[in-house]
Amino acid sequence: MMLIETLNTGDKVYLYNKSIVIKFSGKRGVLSTSILNGGYSEEITAVFNHDAKTAPGMGCKLKAPTYKEHMEIISEELGLNHRFTTGIGTAADMKNISIVKKSYKNLVVTALVTGGIETNGGRVGDPASYIEEDSKIEILKPGTINIIVMIDGQIDSGVLTRSLVTITEAKTAAIQELLAGSNYSTGLATGSGTDGTIVYCNLESDRTYSNAGKHSKLGELIGISVKEAVKKALDLQSGLNEDNQKSILRRTKRYGINSETLWENYTSRERKKILHKLDYMNILFKIEKNENLVSYVSLILHLLDQYEWKLLSKDIVAIQCQEVLDKIFLETKVEGNFDNLVETIIEKLKASINGLIEVSEVV
Repeated sequence: MMLIETLNTGDKVYLYNKSIVIKFSGKRGVLSTSILNGGYSEEITAVFNHDAKTAPGMGCKLKAPTYKEHMEIISEELGLNHRFTTGIGTAADMKNISIVKKSYKNLVVTALVTGGIETNGGRVGDPASYIEEDSKIEILKPGTINIIVMIDGQIDSGVLTRSLVTITEAKTAAIQELLAGSNYSTGLATGSGTDGTIVYCNLESDRTYSNAGKHSKLGELIGISVKEAVKKALDLQSGLNEDNQKSILRRTKRYGINSETLWENYTSRERKKILHKLDYMNILFKIEKNENLVSYVSLILHLLDQYEWKLLSKDIVAIQCQEVLDKIFLETKVEGNFDNLVETIIEKLKASINGLIEVSEVV
């Protein structure tokens, strides 16, 4: 067991048995989305975030017939009484936890986050992956953003519930600012399908706060701490960060465009294989970070988003997308086989928007 942090409340944060465990030093008001003692409680004495992978790169395996019983076993293995514990599970590595503290005068908020959405990121309203029947619960998929927030102040259960809304908005804002796409639709992700959140306050504090919305200082601290912690956690877990997102392939992933689909499109349209696959990939990886190309592609994707959201008409979006596609080709026309590669990107973009833009010959 390793002590990694002592919070302002005196609560100790430990790394133990693939878990982050927070042992309370006093009475706390806890709101949890967990299946283990979820909801609001003033009886909880510890919370945890557990890495449920059986081994690095492997899946998660339940230790009991139900997920609730599984979490009870995990809490006992951590030396905690499962009746007074709540916890959340993930496939993220606990070593990649991000801890961010924000304060204003005597008010302190600390966010502790693990996260990864490369394989399980989705947009709210995406097609479902399962339906619950006979109390059977989905086994955790790789990719979960788990958030624990400590508020060093006394707030009632209603304000604590409001803080959960602010936390969720902050998480989604972080993902939106990274332009991470859904793995289940062409939309931008708003989280993963298995995200969990625990937020708690200090019931022994002599400072009381009555609002956790965006207009309050408490809401501001929650927002900036969670947003920063989520971004750091995603970077630590999978390299999802601002620099890496300056990429054509990362931006177009939600439309099924990747290095292999581009290669397939290239070989299908070229009668003569001008480039060997390794040479093609080498050129692709060099130009995919070209900020001019990235910006043009981003314009197209945002136009398509606005069409999906019914903010722009089909005809206008089709015209504007075609103009940007033409601009991409004209402004990146250079010597050699770079032209051919840009053409494959353009053609794949056209094919990936489901006939919204008529495919025309690239001059």
